[in-house]
Amino acid sequence: MDITELYEQKILGEYKEKFSLFRALILEYNKRYNLTTILEEKDMYFKHFLDSIAGAELFKKESSVAEIGSGAGFPSIPLKIVREDLRLDLFESVGKKCEFLQAVVDKLGFQGVHIYNIRAEDAARDERFRERYDHATARAVARMNTLSEYCLPFVKVGGSFIAYKSGDVSEIEEAQSAYKILGGRCAKVIPYSLPENYGERVLAVIEKHKTTPTKYPRGQGKERKNPL
Repeated sequence: MDITELYEQKILGEYKEKFSLFRALILEYNKRYNLTTILEEKDMYFKHFLDSIAGAELFKKESSVAEIGSGAGFPSIPLKIVREDLRLDLFESVGKKCEFLQAVVDKLGFQGVHIYNIRAEDAARDERFRERYDHATARAVARMNTLSEYCLPFVKVGGSFIAYKSGDVSEIEEAQSAYKILGGRCAKVIPYSLPENYGERVLAVIEKHKTTPTKYPRGQGKERKNPL
């Protein structure tokens, strides 16, 4: 299914009511919580909603997914709307954003979605979460070398980290050493264009083929200050 067809069939079609309700909740809570600067309807639908579901078919059926740095719920909430089978754990360090995410989960009647108010580097060291997921995902959190250190420790061997990134693939290439250190390898990079010149995007799929060494993530901001 091409990206325009995906938009017409899923966002304007089958799941229109849920996406409309999700947008209404963003507008309501944004007045207090500053969730996003993208508020105009068309902008939000293309830049946030459509971009989030572009990778929907990369997640295995009934898989467990850890989202790192959930923010306003992209890509997790749109993914859950179109893929009810996914079991999602959302990790977000800002309490107010967790309150918003819980309100969305409640209003949309989601099952199998849990929200954790915790930093990613702390959660990744917790045995409840470390290497427990089929997939980890993140969007607009950090550069790829830093992001991989946050995300790959959550993924079980045989699973994958699915990153939503801009059309500039240089940061995906520069993170090759990070993948190797963390037990992953870049399996594929999938480019796509959002309609009406809303931007060039890519999905990077990093497969996990061996256990992440226990020293990662390093914590104390080292992932950002001194990336692998």
